Amino acid sequence: MAPVVVLVGAPGCGKTTVGRALAATLGVEFRDTDTDIEQMAGKPIPEIFIDEGEAHFRTLERAAVAAALAAGTGVLALGGGAVLAEETRAALIGHRVVHLSVELPDAVWRVGLGAGRPLLAINPRATLKHLMDQRRPLYAEVATETVVTDGRAPAQVVAEIAALLPR
Repeated sequence: MAPVVVLVGAPGCGKTTVGRALAATLGVEFRDTDTDIEQMAGKPIPEIFIDEGEAHFRTLERAAVAAALAAGTGVLALGGGAVLAEETRAALIGHRVVHLSVELPDAVWRVGLGAGRPLLAINPRATLKHLMDQRRPLYAEVATETVVTDGRAPAQVVAEIAALLPR
């Protein structure tokens, strides 16, 4: 089996919010690999970064994505940096992947000052811009569709994604 849809995008694009609402609309389960990582590690992501570092987090992330893709049900949201791993990008081939696109002003407004987001702890706006610039081509590479989220309510984004899915 494969997930109904995989959501990718930058921090603040709405992967979790839209993912939960989309799963409810479709009557399927919602899974977030960031939650899976926290369960595997037994601690929140910021603590993983502090205690073991980003490289360890990325190892856990690759394993979480592979397991979630293999489980293959419902709506799956990947962490914003999951697409950095070449093996993850390769694993997404053949899946319906929706890139939730967001521009910097909306992302900054949604993320706030980066609380709970270790990569945004210092100078969140500049760091977020850098991450978005670095990752945008990778989101485009794996996406089968792109849905713009700027200035839109989650329900509008959910409706657009649901219309893209086969009946």
